[in-house]
Amino acid sequence: MKKSLVFIPAIVLVLLLLNSFVVKEKEAKKKPVENARTAGITNIIFQSADGGQTWQDISEGLPEKLQKEGIGGDGFFANDRGLYLRAENAVYYNEPNTKTAFWTREMFPGKQRNIVPGRNGILAYTIRGQFLKKINGTGDWSPMYTNFQEQAVRLDSTNDWVYKTYKEKEVRTVFETARGTVLIGSSNSLFRSANNGKTWKQLHVGNGRMRLVESNGVLLTTSKDGILRSTDDGQTWDRVMSEGGLGIAVERIDGGFAAIVNNPVTQTNSIHISLDSGKTWNVIGEDLQPSWGSLLMKKMGLPQSFPDILSIKQMGEYLICGRTDGIFRSSDNGKTWQQLSPPAVKNYGFNLSVSGNVVYAIPNKGC
Repeated sequence: MKKSLVFIPAIVLVLLLLNSFVVKEKEAKKKPVENARTAGITNIIFQSADGGQTWQDISEGLPEKLQKEGIGGDGFFANDRGLYLRAENAVYYNEPNTKTAFWTREMFPGKQRNIVPGRNGILAYTIRGQFLKKINGTGDWSPMYTNFQEQAVRLDSTNDWVYKTYKEKEVRTVFETARGTVLIGSSNSLFRSANNGKTWKQLHVGNGRMRLVESNGVLLTTSKDGILRSTDDGQTWDRVMSEGGLGIAVERIDGGFAAIVNNPVTQTNSIHISLDSGKTWNVIGEDLQPSWGSLLMKKMGLPQSFPDILSIKQMGEYLICGRTDGIFRSSDNGKTWQQLSPPAVKNYGFNLSVSGNVVYAIPNKGC
């Protein structure tokens, strides 16, 4: 009887020690990235959880070189899971509503520099068409679309820099639809695969550097001809909006889409919204446009610089607009705009991303 009484406390002690070890191991895995290179890093990325009223610098823990170079436009994205960015040989992840600079770093197996959200994970790619994919909840990156280059070169004989140099097609855009169809923008074509990349079809659409978005089975993309729309999972496309210039951006908003299009006459960008799945569009944000006096001075060749619209996002009840001189917010679907106090950092405007009710602002460092 005495032996059993001694044995029971011993078991309890062992269990307590094991539990303590597991807790410490979990806490160690959750620690933010901290090392000599990243201590004191600032002004790379900011977040706001109160509609852009106040901003928090969450740069600490990121690679030092980003402080000077900034983050490339295809090197980051935000979705409902949080913010992801690609730097050096790792992917960095930040959960939404994190109160402190807390980055999870995952070493990256390849040399891909661009990352985009996939249907159920992350897609990474290079300009030469080397693709990797990671499924949510896993740590494995798998090669994808390994026969894309072979088929693309056979389908498209257009010469571009990558083709002349490497005999491969240049990859500028990758997008995965809700149905699993893959669209790849390359030079002046869009390639489409409906069987997970086994076979590809060339579509003579756009100019390669396309920004695609999907909502309720409708696809929209920017192009050299403005904004294009597809209702058959990317098989055919129709132009639904153009001011004679380039489509700059397109985003989902409550009840429809928002887009930015360049006007070659005034040489300015304008915001448009559609509340009928991209069929018809209305101009918004007239008060964000330069004054007629500024435009006249530019037309006359007089030295005059004015701010330009760079991005438009939906965040909760607000539309958030990034302009070269700051960040603006609208609570009435773009009828009126309020200028917010942006992060105090030298820049050429902000690239914006949204995860839930958190908006991220990344300073545009320029060339």
